[in-house]
Amino acid sequence: MFRTLPNVREHTLNQRLLAVCFFTALTAFAAQVKFYVGDNPVPYTMQVFAVLMAGMTLGARDGMLSQILYIGLIFFNVPIAAGGVGAAALSGATAGYLIGFIPAAGVAGLVVELGANRMWQRMLASVVGIFIIYAIGLPVLKLTLNVSWEQAWAWSVAPFIAFDLLKAVVASATNETSRAFILRLFNPNAS
Repeated sequence: MFRTLPNVREHTLNQRLLAVCFFTALTAFAAQVKFYVGDNPVPYTMQVFAVLMAGMTLGARDGMLSQILYIGLIFFNVPIAAGGVGAAALSGATAGYLIGFIPAAGVAGLVVELGANRMWQRMLASVVGIFIIYAIGLPVLKLTLNVSWEQAWAWSVAPFIAFDLLKAVVASATNETSRAFILRLFNPNAS
């Protein structure tokens, strides 16, 4: 049966915190894997993959905590957002996407906790997480840049759908392996 990390009883609070920090660091690293296409203010990054993996591996509570820590570090001007930006990222065009990482990880984790023991269920968790990121990021980008809904969609959703769905497939397919890896890394006696 598929399970998230918080549902496994063998680990301590310290091990859970290490896992949360691991996914915070993974999200920060994923932000640095970026490229821009044309005049689009939103870069392609691997952050969505890290956010989905955090939620589906750690569960709702700890997945959200990993993203709260990531956003908190950015808030305190640690330059870990895409492009090595700190607090300025939280007032820019992509601020909504960053904020959306928190509920996206939580909801993806919750869907898995409720019984995503099949690939299609984990894929559903991933797609719901992506939808949440878009639902928060799109209006913030529109308001920040003062553009039409069509332009906001063209910049912040349309070019990313296929790439994000590919990330969702990979995250869904590798999630159980990720959970097992985290358990072995932070608790060698767990299986």
